Amino acid sequence: MRISKDHIHDSSMNELSVHKENFDFLSNNLSKKNVDVKALIKKLSDFQVAIPSWALGAGGTRFGRFSFYGEPSSLEQKLEDVGVLHALTQTAGAVSLHIPWDVPSDYKAIKNMADELDIKFDAVNSNTFQDQKNAKESYKYGSLSNTSVAVREQAVAHNLDVIKIGNQLGSKSLTVWLADGSSFPGQNNFQTALSNTEDSLKKIYKQLPDDWKLLIEYKPYEPNFYSTVIQDWGTSFMLANACGEKAYSLVDLGHHLPNSNIEQIVSVLMLKGKLGGFHFNDSKYGDDDLTVGSIKPYALFLIFNELVYGIQNNPQNPDLAWMIDASHNIKDPLEDLIQSLEAIQEAYAKALLIDQYELRNAQLNNDVVKCQELLQDAFRTDVRPLLESARLQSGGALSPIKSYRSLDIRNELIKERGKHNIASGL
Repeated sequence: MRISKDHIHDSSMNELSVHKENFDFLSNNLSKKNVDVKALIKKLSDFQVAIPSWALGAGGTRFGRFSFYGEPSSLEQKLEDVGVLHALTQTAGAVSLHIPWDVPSDYKAIKNMADELDIKFDAVNSNTFQDQKNAKESYKYGSLSNTSVAVREQAVAHNLDVIKIGNQLGSKSLTVWLADGSSFPGQNNFQTALSNTEDSLKKIYKQLPDDWKLLIEYKPYEPNFYSTVIQDWGTSFMLANACGEKAYSLVDLGHHLPNSNIEQIVSVLMLKGKLGGFHFNDSKYGDDDLTVGSIKPYALFLIFNELVYGIQNNPQNPDLAWMIDASHNIKDPLEDLIQSLEAIQEAYAKALLIDQYELRNAQLNNDVVKCQELLQDAFRTDVRPLLESARLQSGGALSPIKSYRSLDIRNELIKERGKHNIASGL
């Protein structure tokens, strides 16, 4: 499925006059505050978020999965879906593959297809949280942390295979998330599990190409509920330091205990030059994997405030990898991803409106009220006309959701693929 720029343009025509009124009003107000509107729109246009290949189909829970018609059942179809998202939003210019779910059968053809769709390959993700078909060893009791040397060697070998696959596609980073841990007291020796994990990660890191990054994810619970080996950002940070300068922590917004101050975690990691990237989602209770910005938009905005400050003031931290990691249990996956992309861009735009110099002075003078006023003034600004302008200038849709529906894309996908395709992944 390919969407032409003419189709996108035609779907936006009816709303152009309203957009122009809203944009002119906002632009004039921002200009009075000495905001460089053109520069802000350029930053929004340049900001790209990777789409995870496993999130293009319906999600599920341990109780069941409700399929969504027209799901992509091959890597080629998944790239087509990312192409649809990018054509409409102009901010989904990358895909993040999960191996072994999405191993290309023809690397040249896949790369050519991605080039045609203006899509790059972001971080590749390994999978040692499931036993794969014909695998000699089982990950039931852990992978990189396992007490068995044979299991650890198999898990390391898999990660090295993932690097080779990513290297052929032009990816530049490997993301490692471990389900390793324990469900009952006394099941694991904590020190042994951590030491085994560090040793395994070092073996993977040693084979990392010179221009690659190792992104180490963390999670406090699930699927193990008594302990996880890499349970928090401090453990991830410690392991990244142990591996070397090309290893970084990866922050998944859902991988924190309730009410964790994620913006502080982000700030500290950037100060230490060890924030490698993000998995965006939202949650009410834990790792709910809900649509970005659907539950806690102000928290997302506060995180972006620290990101904007860090990008401006922490040159020791590398460019970040941005990716959505969400589940779509009851929504059309593509509509859900469009909403997530919009929420990310909106939080970023609002954070860019904060006068960091004025905020810094208020902080130094302990003017707590002014600090809050500066943040909330930016958060309360309706920045949607800026996002619309950024999309229009790049050839995207004024309203991606409305265009998606007016172009009847889901039904077109069903016509092409049928009702009973099932996407690989969870």
